[in-house]
Amino acid sequence: MQSIPFIQWCIENLNEWTIILLMTIESSFIPFPSEIVVPPAAYFGEVSLVMVIICATIGADLGAIINYFLAQWIGRPIVYKFADSRIGHLCLLSSEKIAKAEAFFNKHGVISTLIGRLVPGVRQLISIPAGLARMNFGKFIFYTTIGAGTWNMVLALIGYGLRSVVSPEQLNATVEEFSHYIKIGIWAVLGLIALFFVVRFFTHKKKA
Repeated sequence: MQSIPFIQWCIENLNEWTIILLMTIESSFIPFPSEIVVPPAAYFGEVSLVMVIICATIGADLGAIINYFLAQWIGRPIVYKFADSRIGHLCLLSSEKIAKAEAFFNKHGVISTLIGRLVPGVRQLISIPAGLARMNFGKFIFYTTIGAGTWNMVLALIGYGLRSVVSPEQLNATVEEFSHYIKIGIWAVLGLIALFFVVRFFTHKKKA
């Protein structure tokens, strides 16, 4: 990202507006990791912890809305064609990634816009299949806000908790290490939730 002066300037001048802008970019199809926005914003304390979470979630919602309506407007064939284009590849897109997100959405239904925000590799793209399926917008934004808000709260708490533990130079590396374990934890929680519903389904089926 250092090759893009404006993005670099935003990272070095984190406030309410730059947090919203960067998280809008992160939540759209343009590749941009939230780990280098939210934790530093909470770490340096120029913006209050609560406002960091709120602004990051607003930005995530805006980026998701862009994907949702763009996918709805241009349709599936063009979405896949764009993903395999040169510009799409520059945005780190591919038809395989879109297909993965769409399969995730089809498997889990509307709730995928919530849990999908917590799944690495799906988080930024889950709004595209929601738009292709013309999911109810009210439900879409509700679940997106909960999922994005949860992820941003975790990242913000990590950044805030590291204020007295690591130096600014060590922050990004430490956050990356923490986020790796968080992703593993999220997968474990999602697995337990899936197991719960499977057991519940077969229990009710047996009683019936």
